[in-house]
Amino acid sequence: MKIICIARNYRAHIAELDGSRNADGGFGSAPGPQFFMKPDTALLRNNDPFFIPDFTAQVDYECELVVRIKRVGRSIAQKFAHRYYDEVGLGIDFTARDLQNEAIAGGLPWEICKAFDKSAALSPQFLKLGQDSDDKNNSLWPLPVQNLRFEMALDGETRQSGWTGDMIFTVDEIIAHVSRFVTLRMGDLIYTGTPVGVGPVSPGQHLTASLEGRELLDFVIK
Repeated sequence: MKIICIARNYRAHIAELDGSRNADGGFGSAPGPQFFMKPDTALLRNNDPFFIPDFTAQVDYECELVVRIKRVGRSIAQKFAHRYYDEVGLGIDFTARDLQNEAIAGGLPWEICKAFDKSAALSPQFLKLGQDSDDKNNSLWPLPVQNLRFEMALDGETRQSGWTGDMIFTVDEIIAHVSRFVTLRMGDLIYTGTPVGVGPVSPGQHLTASLEGRELLDFVIK
């Protein structure tokens, strides 16, 4: 199982980054959706607490829609990409921002700031897309994947509000592009990018996130 993370997929978030030290996020003007990966050890499951690691002075949250791949595919045509997923959830891409800034300044890889243990919170529940779901309470039907709204809050204060219609690259475009380079397998997770509003977390805070009004993430920061 792979965790594939899409960078800079919301324009307002790009503007947010361009006003900080990490500038172009290390990707410049490279064409197509740019991505990096996290190992399976990065998963934070079941709304377990997130412990801020001792090797960083600033960990930022980045709330994202997560797509779970349901079949093996390679070099998938965009028009067939919808066949490779039918459910979505939410995730938090935790980022050691100080280490990222240092890595970008030095032209170094990102693993230590993105791929550390428990840096990818994942909602315990995924919601079905499409009309074939028997349980409408756990389905997003009739909403398509590019018309979903999600938000994240710290201590009850909303910090991020996203609409998948604002994505620069759609889910199907992402799947088509990524599968040119990396074979997708059943259970792979695609974190589709974060909207504007990223910021740091502190011990004692309570993080929640909802997708179309359904709370999927609910855990504490320690």
